[in-house]
Amino acid sequence: MLLHMEAQSSWTVNILIRILLYLAQSYHEYFERTSQSLHKRKKVKMPRPELYVIYTGSKGRKPDTVSLSKEFFNGADIDIEIKAKVIYESGKDNIINEYIVFCEVFNEQVKKHGMTKQAVTETIRICKNRNILKEYLISKEVEVVTIMMSLFDDEQIMRTYTKDIKRETLRENAKHMLKMGKLTVEEIPVCYPDLTMDDAREIEEELMQFA
Repeated sequence: MLLHMEAQSSWTVNILIRILLYLAQSYHEYFERTSQSLHKRKKVKMPRPELYVIYTGSKGRKPDTVSLSKEFFNGADIDIEIKAKVIYESGKDNIINEYIVFCEVFNEQVKKHGMTKQAVTETIRICKNRNILKEYLISKEVEVVTIMMSLFDDEQIMRTYTKDIKRETLRENAKHMLKMGKLTVEEIPVCYPDLTMDDAREIEEELMQFA
């Protein structure tokens, strides 16, 4: 079995494209590692793929499974398909759920402290206090800080992350205005040009879910 997992904090079905590309690369490396040739008559052996997306945001009405055909081709019967199960925070006591909570804490700390070392160290402190990945963070704290800080050195990632934070802030503001009755769904893209009509409908669905 070839198990592939992708994690994301901002919802986008574009992750299916990334999975497709990573999966192709993984199989290419597997055939090389097992010395199997794609140019011979003998059929190669390949592990069965199992694909997951770990989403660290709120579930709302997001699907449990995403597929390439549905999201990009209106469900048409296309010649190549990618399907991935989506894992959300569940409250269950397992390592994946703890990872999701860790990401949520990190996002909150970045909102408070920016892309700084303090955001990283505060995330680790809070998670250890809450018994989230505690043993791992205690034994690998230096490595975790180093890895997470290395992300900040990539200007492209920093710009993307900052844009995501701004977008989430706009969504929260729009949600508040909609809840207070000071804004209609149709007016959200007008008052918040960075948000689309799809964003507006999703915000409405999230409010309806908790009504």
